Amino acid sequence: MSLVREFEKTGNFLFRYRGQIPVVLFPAALPFLYGSEDCTLLCKILAVMIALAGFAIRAYAIGTTPRGTSGRNTREQVAETINTSGIYSIVRHPLYLGNYGMWAGIVIYTGSWSFFLIFSLAYWIYYERIMFAEERFLEKKFGQAFLDWAAGVPSFLPRFSQWKPSSVPLSLKTILRREYSGILATALGFAFVNTARHYFQGEPPVPGTLTQWLLGAAVLWALIFRSLKRNTSLLKEDGRS
Repeated sequence: MSLVREFEKTGNFLFRYRGQIPVVLFPAALPFLYGSEDCTLLCKILAVMIALAGFAIRAYAIGTTPRGTSGRNTREQVAETINTSGIYSIVRHPLYLGNYGMWAGIVIYTGSWSFFLIFSLAYWIYYERIMFAEERFLEKKFGQAFLDWAAGVPSFLPRFSQWKPSSVPLSLKTILRREYSGILATALGFAFVNTARHYFQGEPPVPGTLTQWLLGAAVLWALIFRSLKRNTSLLKEDGRS
């Protein structure tokens, strides 16, 4: 099998399980938390800001894209059009950039820069395969139109100077319908790090901490919007995924 075919096959496999595989970050963090000191206030602020920035990138990308693109499909690649405006005018894979920010915030919260470097390298190797498979699919489907767009837009690091306004208006309904699980996963990650660190330090769990309140709020938020999504039409919108 050629290297191109191997990368494409591996990328498609990882694409199908991209929502489950990052869970390995939780057990991977434990060795770096064992015997470690608490994250400093500056470290905590930086972690939260980076995670919020990642969520904002994801939310904007999802809230400004039409049906048939940027979906949660897992069985196969899906694309009816190429997004070339808005955030897709400055970066080709904004959702994966946003994912990186959300997970990087949690990793930074561990206070271990060695873990952050290992995570960043593993993330790049992992998502590079997925991005490769996605772009092979888009090239086969859209041909020269995709190649022309890809030639001028960076894959992962945004080039803000070439911003073009989005052709699709921002939809708060779409964000609320599709991103509640991301908020829950991020809150769970911060709570996990905080709980594991205190456990390794021999400190009993203290009810009512800020991370516990935030996790509880995230759980309630997810339950409300999951129910609205499944049982009502309040969050439905024509032309959106």
